[in-house]
Amino acid sequence: MYVSARSDYALRAMLAVAASAPVGGELVKARTLADTQGIPLSFLQGILVDLRRAGLLVSHRGTEGGYALARPAVEISVGDVLRAVGGSLTTVRGLPAELAGHAGVATGLRDVWLAVHGAVARVVDRTTLADLLSTEHRPAGAGETRAR
Repeated sequence: MYVSARSDYALRAMLAVAASAPVGGELVKARTLADTQGIPLSFLQGILVDLRRAGLLVSHRGTEGGYALARPAVEISVGDVLRAVGGSLTTVRGLPAELAGHAGVATGLRDVWLAVHGAVARVVDRTTLADLLSTEHRPAGAGETRAR
């Protein structure tokens, strides 16, 4: 699995929104997200559009506008965010792992790519934004993610 800057930025932005603007809470401005997370604003704006279209964020226009989660952080998985901004979790030569095919001696590779895809999906789909926020100050490896 390759984690692009776009995916990393999307997750960082979603965590910042979840920490600052839970559902029905105060709105977070794109500029604030860009500044606090060190993300170029123009790049972040495209990411926020994708997250809104995927139903993960809600936005409000105007001087008092900004972004908030569309549903509670416990209901948004890392996988939801990754798929919203990047499509398939794993790719083989640019295609989703499910579409990878090989001939001859390499035929068995498809099973490997599907297993990798399944393992990645299990981890990112059971890890929620709330899980990550609850472990924010815990040392790495000190806790397990909540099974969904």
